[in-house]
Amino acid sequence: MVRYADDFVVLARFPGGRLTGWMESKLEGWLGLEIHRDKTRVVNWKEEGESLDFLGFTFRYYEDLPGRGWRYLNVSPSAKALKKEREKLHEMTDRRQNGRPIPELMEGLNRHLKGWKNYFDFGYPRVAFGKIHSYVREGLTQHLRRRSQRPFRPPEGTTYYEQIQRLGLVNL
Repeated sequence: MVRYADDFVVLARFPGGRLTGWMESKLEGWLGLEIHRDKTRVVNWKEEGESLDFLGFTFRYYEDLPGRGWRYLNVSPSAKALKKEREKLHEMTDRRQNGRPIPELMEGLNRHLKGWKNYFDFGYPRVAFGKIHSYVREGLTQHLRRRSQRPFRPPEGTTYYEQIQRLGLVNL
């Protein structure tokens, strides 16, 4: 039997005290789970700027861009998830990786980026994917420049961006 629930979200059209009381009685009484009151909150998505971060995603309602008065649920990677991904990519391309062969480094980066993309490829991740892709390109450029006493230079007439794409970096 489950003794605790780590992450739990209830979505309701009409939240209120009655629903909250019923949920608490079911969770604590029937299931025997403990609710941490300091972590529990009610989010009203009808209010401007309200959002919910859950399992690395941010859920937020936005107004329709053409101005038709509609609202849609925007799901994108959370700021915390983006920060954690940048830290991981920095670790994968820092000075300690100078001795790794470039194909091995690219294989590890691609495997990691594909997994990250598969997890966050829900909702509207285009902006977040662009930020992560540019961050990894900049990190790889710095990594290639500092690899040895004779820094890596792309062939004549090509840019670092083109050379990184030729090395096989996956696009997000």
